[in-house]
Amino acid sequence: MQNRLPEEKVFKDPVHHYVYVQDRTIWDLINTKEFQRLRRIRQLGASYFTFHGAEHSRFSHSLGVYEIARRIISQFERGGFPDWPREERLLCLCAALLHDVGHGPFSHSIEQVFGTDHEEWTCRIIREDTEVNRVLRRVSPDFPDKVAQVIAKTYPEEIVISIVSSQLDADRMDYLLRDAYFTGVNYGTFDLERILRMMRPHRGHLVIKESGMHAVEDYLMSRYQMYWQVYFHPVTRSSEIILRKIFTRTRQLHEQGYAFAWLPDTLRGLLAGEVALEDYLTLDEAFMQMTFIQWTKEADAILADLCGRFMHRRLFKYATFDGEPDPELLSALADSLRAMGLDPDYYLEVDFPADLPYDVYRPGEEADKLPVMLLGEDGEVAEISLKSDIVRSISGIVRGKHRLYFPGDVMASRAGELPPEWRKVLGLH
Repeated sequence: MQNRLPEEKVFKDPVHHYVYVQDRTIWDLINTKEFQRLRRIRQLGASYFTFHGAEHSRFSHSLGVYEIARRIISQFERGGFPDWPREERLLCLCAALLHDVGHGPFSHSIEQVFGTDHEEWTCRIIREDTEVNRVLRRVSPDFPDKVAQVIAKTYPEEIVISIVSSQLDADRMDYLLRDAYFTGVNYGTFDLERILRMMRPHRGHLVIKESGMHAVEDYLMSRYQMYWQVYFHPVTRSSEIILRKIFTRTRQLHEQGYAFAWLPDTLRGLLAGEVALEDYLTLDEAFMQMTFIQWTKEADAILADLCGRFMHRRLFKYATFDGEPDPELLSALADSLRAMGLDPDYYLEVDFPADLPYDVYRPGEEADKLPVMLLGEDGEVAEISLKSDIVRSISGIVRGKHRLYFPGDVMASRAGELPPEWRKVLGLH
């Protein structure tokens, strides 16, 4: 109780209505510069090009994850469940709040090109000399390491990890509801209240009473729909492809010794693979967008054009295929691009949606994704796909289509060089 605030703090939230803060440690963490930086990083990266309302930040998402975790724990404590380790309450809340603190701007695109990992940065922010670390050390000298262990999924108490990171965790439940709200779709809605009421701590595991199975089915169907309708939306994929091409071109130019007219030290360090934590924390989306604007003036035509395309939403056109595109078509398109002075390595991409952190439910226990377990009236526990026909029918399905991305605005001028059947496939008339 010594850690409690004298008066409860409240954040108004469009998804959960209110976020309640009762612990001084949580309040102090929210007010650190490392956590406040998350206000400047969008939750859905470049999805705002597709869904104009998707401007919400990782700050608001992190508060939402904390709030769901707080409600789960409060229910466990009110119910007096002996299997909940009450001494882990603050640890779980801190890990829920800080789970995304290491994300960078457009982080999944940056991570793919530069081989960085936001979870590693999160653990560094928690363990190294930061305001976050100093707040956590006030609890105990080993407390920052415990929080980092929960996020790295190495903490010995599985139930603590499960609340923050599992197939049915506070993180996924918040981002589905929040992303659905801000994109304006209905796919991500589900009965959060019912799921929370059906959650139980059981022999060190997080389980759901079998009577709550239908609410979980609804949640997993929501994940499935959001996966295909929002996270893998082909227009969003186009913007992400251009982002990756920008970062790839930047790295290539740096390796070739190109003299950038604009290259801040932080980005120079990122390109060299030697980024200090203090420099990494200066990276946010405002910084990157300013950089992209500056790069539209670079002498390198590829980098300048790609940055202009991203900043002004001149995205690549796409054509959809049931299987992989015909190699002859790819060769013809590559030849046309070269004839126009465009490098097909940067202006032609075959995409199959299998590289995002969002995923459909897969049964079985994976290293970092504990499955959804149902608790029967007889006290036996079973993985949900063994009980649910609905979950079994969608589990592990990969039904994505191949898409070919290309600069439709410039290809249209050379459409006559392609056979009529290919022009039709590409939508070039």
